[in-house]
Amino acid sequence: MALKGNLRDVGLNQLLNLIYLAHKTGALTVQNDSGSAGKARLYFKEGRLIHAALDGQEARLTDVLVKVGKLTPDQARAVRSRAKVDTDKELGLLMIQSGMLNQNDIIQGVKNYLLETVYQLFTWRGGQFRFEANELPPEERITVAVSLDHLIIEGSRRVQEWEHLRDELPDLDVPLRFSDRPDTNLRNINLSVEQWKVVSFINARNTIRQIANFLKVDEFQIRRIVYGLQTAGLVDVMPTAAPAARPVAPVVPAEPVGRGVLLRVIDRLRRI
Repeated sequence: MALKGNLRDVGLNQLLNLIYLAHKTGALTVQNDSGSAGKARLYFKEGRLIHAALDGQEARLTDVLVKVGKLTPDQARAVRSRAKVDTDKELGLLMIQSGMLNQNDIIQGVKNYLLETVYQLFTWRGGQFRFEANELPPEERITVAVSLDHLIIEGSRRVQEWEHLRDELPDLDVPLRFSDRPDTNLRNINLSVEQWKVVSFINARNTIRQIANFLKVDEFQIRRIVYGLQTAGLVDVMPTAAPAARPVAPVVPAEPVGRGVLLRVIDRLRRI
């Protein structure tokens, strides 16, 4: 008989702890019901996480490695075009033989994907879940065993971080602007790739939520990125616009918009 319920009643921490302590084998499916789309399927073997899939799709190895930054989309396409059969083992072997990645790169990439998938679930406010015993992932997928004890601890820490970020940045339907504070110290600022991507979309027409949707990052990630930019003194949140003035659909920024300000920020960084 399947175990089912809602994360509002049984927290993800409790579910994972049950699977861990009882050495369960099976698949846990969670459907996000907190207002944003999302469906995750986690597979466990004897109390360890071994595979994950988001949005109802069993991610191929190349897709996983692109998501964690181990491969570029072009490299992934090149590997798939050479594969005789679309299995993770075949794809992994091709990457190793070509010198693109080694075995440790692949294992670590898959592990990072598993961890980030579960960490994302910790930020879901609610979701229908169902655990089916003894279900395992498709045989053609590479699995990596991840212990749940440290994962549960880190997940709990991220819940606390998520609550803090929501307090600091409660409204995502507002645009950002570059800070013009002369006392901002840029000497020790090191922007991540994700922060640079957000910076390139900043203008008065795009809300934080629109930028997140276009870049395909969730609410936790966009809040963390924007908060980091705020803390560094690079951006400010613009005053909340009246509902009627807000765009009703995501807007892709034209290149010239905000470009002068962006170039001035880059120039200041280079001159330090």
